[in-house]
Amino acid sequence: MIAALAKAVGQLSDPRLRAVLWRALGVSLLIFAGLWALCWLLLDWAGSVMVARLGPDTFWGEATAWMVGLGGVAAVLAASFLVFPAIMGLAQSLFLDDAAAAVEGRHYPMLPPAREQPMTEALGDGLRLAGIVIAVNMLALPFYLILSFIPPLNFFVFYGINGYLLGREYFEVVAVRRMPRAEIRAVRRERRGRIMAAGVVIAIMLTVPGLNLFSPVVATAFMVHVFHSVERRA
Repeated sequence: MIAALAKAVGQLSDPRLRAVLWRALGVSLLIFAGLWALCWLLLDWAGSVMVARLGPDTFWGEATAWMVGLGGVAAVLAASFLVFPAIMGLAQSLFLDDAAAAVEGRHYPMLPPAREQPMTEALGDGLRLAGIVIAVNMLALPFYLILSFIPPLNFFVFYGINGYLLGREYFEVVAVRRMPRAEIRAVRRERRGRIMAAGVVIAIMLTVPGLNLFSPVVATAFMVHVFHSVERRA
């Protein structure tokens, strides 16, 4: 696992991988800009309705406007943190084949050519990954809030849930280039512990500020190494 991560990080000097990184980062920033704008519009509309009912010049109206503004900032920041792995995963799915090909070309040159994944299939896999991660994290949000008073436990729950999801989904979108989906599911069940551990590593990378900007491409490269290791053992 450590060797696979070291190889993935070490390949960031590869121009092919850096090109994928900048493209994925650009798409991610555009998606986030749209989401932030939508959140602000919705919050501004909700706040305006509440203030209008209470009276804009009353104490409660002014207090509500202040609370909505402060709560809006907190909500956007919290939502960004929770959906960042999903959004970055969706962006990198558009360039997954390029990233995986760069890794295999450097570390596994004797492999036969991988199956070319159609853009619609890659986008579908990315949307599925993003949808599952966002939906599960939204459902688990009350537990995160409750467990925020128990610092060690809330981290275990957050990274455990996202490690399972990200490990499973990243493994599938990497493996589908070289395996039928039925065989992928069989291998994933057989090596679920190792794949989940890889997912936890990815989840940690995706939630560390600064590092998370590079994480989707590093995570893809990392999972390519994990996949080939698991495939050989299977």
